[in-house]
Amino acid sequence: MKRQKIRKALILISLLLFPITMNYLSPYLIIQGAFEHVVNGSFIVFCIMLISSMFLGRVWCGYLCPGGGAQECFAQVNEAPAKGGWRNNIKYVIWIIWITAIIVFYVLGKGDVRIDFFYMTDSGISVSEIANYMVYYLVLVLLTLPVMIHGRRAMCHYICWMAPFMVIGSSIGRFLHLPQLHIEADKSKCISCKKCNKACPMGLDVQSMVQAETTHKCTECIQCGACVDTCPKQAVNYKFTWRKS
Repeated sequence: MKRQKIRKALILISLLLFPITMNYLSPYLIIQGAFEHVVNGSFIVFCIMLISSMFLGRVWCGYLCPGGGAQECFAQVNEAPAKGGWRNNIKYVIWIIWITAIIVFYVLGKGDVRIDFFYMTDSGISVSEIANYMVYYLVLVLLTLPVMIHGRRAMCHYICWMAPFMVIGSSIGRFLHLPQLHIEADKSKCISCKKCNKACPMGLDVQSMVQAETTHKCTECIQCGACVDTCPKQAVNYKFTWRKS
């Protein structure tokens, strides 16, 4: 359980730092930067997410995402698992529209391509003026309202613009036969206590995946390890290997 204490501390610290880091996770500033042919901080951060996910999957979501920290705080309001199914595909539709907008704005834009990590960010701090707080609080509402209505980490499941990067990165890693961090299941050890389901911050049906031994295939898993640390029989464990299937 020590690992979960560290994880929760890290993700809450990332939430507290969000007024500083918000612009480096902004989908809007990438579009604006594309029109001016500027490679900005959020573009660079998302590229790092894509590359790191080839090896680590969605560890960012479980340990470092400020949006995840906000959602886990507000999970106290609604602890029900978010409904999955077709709703989980909404974020991919949003992502495709967003990527298309970036390409279109880049084609329509003018000027030489330049790198400006601190683009539209005064002194490196995202919320540096009173007007910026309006944007900041609107983003917080976007992050937390789905949780209060639909359940645990609903924003991650339904509308997160960062998750597709890591899902795509994980797929690329598997295609390239790279070693990847994932949750490995051994159904012979499972006693169906469902403690893993209760512990999962994403509200996943981990126990069913353990029985089917498909935990390593779940694109909604954020590799937080809550199920690993909760399981009394070690039916789930971290692995860092390449899997053929």
